[in-house]
Amino acid sequence: MVGATTARVRAVTGTAGFDAFYRRERATLYRALALTLADRDLAAEAVDEAMVRAYQRWSRLSRYDNPAGWVYRVGLNWAISRTRRISARSRRTDNRPQTAELQLPDPEVAAAVAALPSRSRAVVVLRFDLDWSLEQIAVALDVPVGTVKSRLHRALATLRTSLGDDHDA
Repeated sequence: MVGATTARVRAVTGTAGFDAFYRRERATLYRALALTLADRDLAAEAVDEAMVRAYQRWSRLSRYDNPAGWVYRVGLNWAISRTRRISARSRRTDNRPQTAELQLPDPEVAAAVAALPSRSRAVVVLRFDLDWSLEQIAVALDVPVGTVKSRLHRALATLRTSLGDDHDA
């Protein structure tokens, strides 16, 4: 009986558990980072880097309530750091497009979300695209729940203003 329990724990926390997590979460995390960063290539690199780090720490990370939140935060932080390094190295205009075409049903909503500051865009994407709770977002972004609430409130007010009464924000 003890051997069977040990085998189940290893399956969840070991390589098989990470493989299942990766298959289940990678596309969703990529989409969230692409929407947040407004750059598909950077998002792909960020989610890959974060997944490598998750794999390295899987025995501990698998016990988290929301390991996807950890991966999202690591990917976002990595992307921000990389962008700063590149910007610091070259103060010239970058030929890479600064915004990605967002895959939202309404192009006006996609443009309005893309125009939000990255911190606001992050909470909107995590709340409405990934359907995460305010608490999950707070953990993923490493901020208090009150900060998530205020960022979300301001972002929605901005979206309402920019979209007018024609859209439900």
